[in-house]
Amino acid sequence: MSSSTNGSKTSSQTLPVLPVTAKPSFGSVFAAKFVSIPARFGKLKLVSLLIGLLFALPLITLFFEAFSSQGDSFTHIRETVLNDYIVNTLLLMFGVGVLVIVIGVPLAWLIAVCEFKGRGFFKWALILPLAMPAYVVAYTYTDLLDYAGPIQIALRQWFDWQSPGDYWFFEIRSLSGAALMLALVLYPYVYLMVRASFMEQNATLTHAARSLGASPTSSFFRVSLPLARNAIMASCALVMMESMADFATVNYFAVSTLTTAVYDTWLGHYDLASAAKLSVIMVLGVFSLLYLERFQNGRRQTRSDAKVTQQPLRYRLNTGQTMLAWGLCGLILSLGFIIPSVILMDYAIRYFSESWSSGVWDYAVNSSSIALITAALALVFSVSLNYFNRTYPSAAQGLMLKAASTGYAIPGTVLAIGVLVPLTFLDTQINELAEAVSMTPPGLLLSGSAVAIVFAHLVRFIAIANKGILASYEKISPSLDMVAKTMGQGGFRLVKRVHLPLLRRSALVAALLVFVESMKELPAALLLRPFDFQTLPTYVYQFASDEQLEIAALGAILIVAVGLLPLWLLNRSIDAR
Repeated sequence: MSSSTNGSKTSSQTLPVLPVTAKPSFGSVFAAKFVSIPARFGKLKLVSLLIGLLFALPLITLFFEAFSSQGDSFTHIRETVLNDYIVNTLLLMFGVGVLVIVIGVPLAWLIAVCEFKGRGFFKWALILPLAMPAYVVAYTYTDLLDYAGPIQIALRQWFDWQSPGDYWFFEIRSLSGAALMLALVLYPYVYLMVRASFMEQNATLTHAARSLGASPTSSFFRVSLPLARNAIMASCALVMMESMADFATVNYFAVSTLTTAVYDTWLGHYDLASAAKLSVIMVLGVFSLLYLERFQNGRRQTRSDAKVTQQPLRYRLNTGQTMLAWGLCGLILSLGFIIPSVILMDYAIRYFSESWSSGVWDYAVNSSSIALITAALALVFSVSLNYFNRTYPSAAQGLMLKAASTGYAIPGTVLAIGVLVPLTFLDTQINELAEAVSMTPPGLLLSGSAVAIVFAHLVRFIAIANKGILASYEKISPSLDMVAKTMGQGGFRLVKRVHLPLLRRSALVAALLVFVESMKELPAALLLRPFDFQTLPTYVYQFASDEQLEIAALGAILIVAVGLLPLWLLNRSIDAR
C-alpha cells in the first residue's frame, strides 16, 4: 500500500524548469577540457606521457636549437669541409659494416651449427671484445703497429730497411685503420644476434636441402643465410650507428667525421648553433638508416611454416676442420681481446707506481656511481613504460615507448647538446626564482653537475632496457594479470608480485648491459662533465690522447673488467632461450 502511495506521489511531481543560461565562452570550454584531461586519461597515462616527453626532450631541443639560430660557422663549414665530413662518415660506416658481417656471420654459423672440441670455450669467449672500448683497442694497436712501434722496428732491423720509403706497412692512423679497430670490438653484436637466429632456425629445411644433394656450404648460402637476413641487417645497422657515434677512435686517428666536427665546432669555435645543425644531419642519417633497415625487413620477410624437428642441426668437424675452426676463432679473439689485454696488463704492471693513485680510485667511484644510478633509473622507467603500454594499450602509449628508445640512435656528442640546452634553461629559471624570493642562487645545479651526465646516459641507454623488458613482457600471459586483479592485486602490487619475479632475469641482464655501456661512454661524459670531475673513460682518454697509454692502462683494465660479468650473463641467456 505504501509503495503504491509513494509511486503516485512520485508520478504526480512535476519536473523543475531549468533556467536558460548563456552560451559558454571558448576560454571556459578549453579550461574545462584541460582540467578534465587527467581524469579522462588517468594519472598513470599522464605519467607515461611525461616520461616519454622527458626522453624525447633532448631530440626536440636539438632540432629547435638547429633551426632557431643562424650559426656563424655553419656556412663556412658547408662551403668547405662538410662534404668531406659526410663522405668520411659514410665510408667509415660502410667499412665497419662490411667487416663485421665478414667476421661475425661465419663465426655465428660455426658456433651455432658445428660440433668441435673447444666450441664451448669459443662460444662465450668470442663476445669478450664487446667489453673492450674501441678507443682503448685503437691506442694499443697504435703503439704496436706505428712506425716507432716494436713490429716495424723489428722489421727494419731484420731486413735492414732505413726509411719508410723502403717498404710498405699498413697505416694504422687512417680511415681504414679506424674501421678495423671498430670492427674488432663491434662484431660481437652481429655474432650474438645472428648466432641466436641460426639456433632458432628450423633444422628441417636444412635437412631437406642436404637430402636433395646440397653440400653444407651450399645449404648455408641457400637456406641458413637467407633465413638469417633480418638478424644480419638489424645487427649491421646497430653497428653502423655505433660507428657513426664513435668519437675517440676517429679523433685519435685524425679522421674527420661528423662526430669530430660537432666536437670541434662546439668546443673549438664555441658555436653551439652550428654544432646543432651538424648534429641534425647525423640524426637524420641515423633515422634514414633505421628506416631502410625496417623497410628491408618488412619487404623481405622469411618465415618457416614447417614443424620444428626435435633433431638440432649439427655438423661434426673432423681434425683438419677443427684446426681451421680453432685458427679462425683464435685469430679473431686474439686481435679483438687477447692482444690488447696483454698490452694493457704489461703496461699496468710495469708502470703501476706511476699509474696508481688515489685519483684512479676516485674516478672509478665516479664512473661506477653514474653507471649504477643510470642502470637503476633505466630499469625503473623501462618497467613503468612497458607496464603502462601493457595495461593501457593505445597508439599514444606505443609512441611514448618508441620515443623513449630513440636516444640510442643519437651519438653521445649530439646528445650532449640536446641535454645541455634544456638543463641550462632550467638552471636559469631556478636561479631567477631563488633571487625573486631573496635566496642565494644555487648556480649550475643541473647543467654543471653529474646530473647532466646521468641524464644523457639515461636517454641514450634506456633503449637497451626497453628492448629486454618488452621482449619479456610479451611472454607473460595476460591471464596472469586478470587473475591477480580478481584477487585485488593491481597497480604497483601487480608489478611487484607478478611481473617483477617473471622479469627478474631479463631485467638483471638489461640493467647490467646499461651499467657496462654507461661505464664505457666517453663523448657525453667528456662534454658534460663538471669542472675537475673525471670518470674512467675521460681519464683514459686524457692520457692516451697525449701518447701516455702506459699511465692510462690501469683505468682501461678496470673498464674492461667491469664488462665481463654482464657479457657472460648475456651469453647464458641466449643459450637458455
